[in-house]
Amino acid sequence: MSNEQYEGVKFQTVFLSAQLPANKTLYKLKKWCKLFHDNELAPVQEGGSAGNLSFRTEKGKNEFIITGTQIGLKENLTNNKFVLVKQCDFVNKKIFVEGITEPSSESFLHAAIYNSRPEINAIMHGHSEEILKNAKRLNIKETKKETSYGTLDLVDSVLEILEDIMFIIIKNHGFISLGKTIDEAGKGVLGVLSKI
Repeated sequence: MSNEQYEGVKFQTVFLSAQLPANKTLYKLKKWCKLFHDNELAPVQEGGSAGNLSFRTEKGKNEFIITGTQIGLKENLTNNKFVLVKQCDFVNKKIFVEGITEPSSESFLHAAIYNSRPEINAIMHGHSEEILKNAKRLNIKETKKETSYGTLDLVDSVLEILEDIMFIIIKNHGFISLGKTIDEAGKGVLGVLSKI
């Protein structure tokens, strides 16, 4: 796992409204946030947990609900800890949201995956030394170079190898699990863990 210090988000958040996400599927994301914490897939860091989870709110749209930056996944998460991402401007590094907290620092990554993979409706990004150490043995595809968190370089390195894969390693950083549903993305991670 990268030793890079967390310095906050690397984009400008534009709050369109303070309306909290109220999607009926949010309870499932909360369940998987707790499971991520319980399985040490989002290590506790100063100010929060290292990991982010999201789901697409509607098929055919690239809007998604994602965990806020620097939230603790072990907490009893209320809706104010999540953000609805309405639009991402990759050129000007702006993210347009509804909610009251800044979205995860990896929001560009989630947005880019939803844009390129219309069949994907949930993304889970976490950190596990065990998964990284065993990736080669388990034949898990890995990005070609190490990149800094929250950057478009990281996004490009993932898109370069993503194709139709459901689970990949971000070199010396963490993993991404994709699913057509939240449960499928979560079970993808637990399936990898069970092989270690």
